Amino acid sequence: MGDVVPDRALRYDGFMTRQVISRDPDVMGGTAVFSGTRVPVQTLLDYLEAGDTIDEFLEGFPSVEREQVIAFLEQAKDRLVESVS
Repeated sequence: MGDVVPDRALRYDGFMTRQVISRDPDVMGGTAVFSGTRVPVQTLLDYLEAGDTIDEFLEGFPSVEREQVIAFLEQAKDRLVESVS
């Protein structure tokens, strides 16, 4: 059984939700993916960087839930703000 990335339970609307990011050496070579999928979180960032919307990303990757995307972005935002504070 693969390891789940520790301390990666992400918040959405102030509530703790199920873990949205996981790493498992048997899934995509250990790349961070949205839990329950084989979709790397880097793919979301690539879409956003290219100017695509979250809806466009979700259309291309229906196994990822909107709540997972929002939770990931919320934590990324929080970590960025903490790093510059």
